[in-house]
Amino acid sequence: MQETGEWNNHVELAKWADAFIIAPATANTLTKMANGYCDNLLLATYLSAECPIFFAPAMDLDMYTHPTTTANITTLLSYGNQELPAGTGELASGLEGKGRMCEPEEITRLLAHHLELSTSLTGKTILVNAGPTFEKIDPVRFIGNYSSGKMGKAIANSLAKRGASVHLVLGPIDKGGVHSSVQVTNIESADDLYEACTSIFKECDAAILSAAVADYKPAVRANQKIKKTAEEFTLELVKTKDVLRTLGASKTNEQILVGFALETQNEYENAVTKLEKKNLDFIVLNSMNDKHAGFGKDTNKVTLIERSGKKHTFDTKLKTAVAEDIVNLLSTYL
Repeated sequence: MQETGEWNNHVELAKWADAFIIAPATANTLTKMANGYCDNLLLATYLSAECPIFFAPAMDLDMYTHPTTTANITTLLSYGNQELPAGTGELASGLEGKGRMCEPEEITRLLAHHLELSTSLTGKTILVNAGPTFEKIDPVRFIGNYSSGKMGKAIANSLAKRGASVHLVLGPIDKGGVHSSVQVTNIESADDLYEACTSIFKECDAAILSAAVADYKPAVRANQKIKKTAEEFTLELVKTKDVLRTLGASKTNEQILVGFALETQNEYENAVTKLEKKNLDFIVLNSMNDKHAGFGKDTNKVTLIERSGKKHTFDTKLKTAVAEDIVNLLSTYL
């Protein structure tokens, strides 16, 4: 409540903006943002905001380089917030170093670039799939994998933020953290995923298939729980339908198809083979041998391989940043 008696509604403040810039963002504010504190109007508005959020760190050198500040910035980036990088120069303490707030002219330039990107995919309809599939053995057991769906969710969010109409076919995981404009279809099995993707793709300009789909499923699913009686138990498996190959065979010249290759050996060769066999426009390669890649992690390290043979290799990044790299390349095709 203001002294004038006028009520400040933090929810209303959070909803009307196209972007939210916090500048300067002190060490104290960064800590509170990263940990969900809500003890003032700024933080209450931040926690209610659905628009893109930018923060501009501003503090002394030792505070900026402190491990807690680094961890807080990493946490905020993992939430999808965007950093306006601190500059280097003379600081309030008299020290020279990094920690100066990003210059207003640079903030303006970065915001203008963001607003340009935010409409770059308007009018495009894009399919994304994410997460694992569960192939039931009986009513209480299944074959699955450790996919968290984080990479696919990040891609869907990046596309939505650029104005695309996004269909996300999501395996049996929580859909939390997905942009409010994304249309989510929940599935469980590889058959469910196949039916959803082949149906939706017909109306799409592009598809990015990041789901970790089971290659095999039980030939027979028991109607009742299988009891532990015999010393040995043999489970017969059959191949699941290959959604990526099916979409590759059916896509038109105007449609763009992107796949993922998570490999453990002969990574590049296996990815190129998959790219060619499944008629992809480019493929996202990552390796289980990389400690920063794989299921469940917030980071990934990828190489994008185009059909022409051109490669784009990136350092380890948060999956939200990896998603931006993938969407940037897709945008050049669209």
